[in-house]
Amino acid sequence: MPEVKPGVLVMIPTLNERGNIAPLIDTILALGTPGLEIIIVDDDSPDGTGELVEELARTRPALSLLRRPPPAGRGLAGRAGFLYALERGASFLIEMDGDFSHHPRDIPKLLEAMNACDLAIGSRLAPGGSDRDRPAFRRCLTLFANAYARCLLGLPVSDANSGFRCFSRKALEAVEPATLKSLGPTIIHETLYRAVRAGLRLREVPIYFTDRKSGGSKLELRGLAAGWLAILRLRLTGR
Repeated sequence: MPEVKPGVLVMIPTLNERGNIAPLIDTILALGTPGLEIIIVDDDSPDGTGELVEELARTRPALSLLRRPPPAGRGLAGRAGFLYALERGASFLIEMDGDFSHHPRDIPKLLEAMNACDLAIGSRLAPGGSDRDRPAFRRCLTLFANAYARCLLGLPVSDANSGFRCFSRKALEAVEPATLKSLGPTIIHETLYRAVRAGLRLREVPIYFTDRKSGGSKLELRGLAAGWLAILRLRLTGR
């Protein structure tokens, strides 16, 4: 029997999201989106996120786990998920965080936007979007980082930091995942930069961004500084 290709593949990179991942998976599956599958790309989480996903997958046929060995990294996990989507022949790839800051209720809106674009971006900063649930310091930091990336890379979107996005297969192929260089969160900017340079059609979809449901933030100043340097290098080298 030939392999059935997913129409929509939801890719969720995880590191220590055991407290969030089960309800997130079930909320996504409850949408009832035809042909939807979920791939969890886990960075060998010490808290047992991968083991929990393996257990859940026994009773959820649309759920799979891709376990990554060290080193951990948002960029490395994202690249692995993009390549998996291409290998599976997915028509659309949705990437989102595993902590409920990106809510599954917005998935149908991203898919609807694909009727008129190649890459849909879940945006906190587009008209109708919101980022009011987090502390003021975090919101200000997001605004600064967003302005930095937008100006330096010439990104024509209001929320260049959003990791809640839907790629068409055309867009996924255009960003050439196998050649991505980012090890950390700057994979978001690198792929967006490549999409802009490839002339892809972009569209922002307003979302309500909320703080994580469970667990601690992985944000740290050293990581932020490394990300800003990576964006500068991307601007200077073009890759």
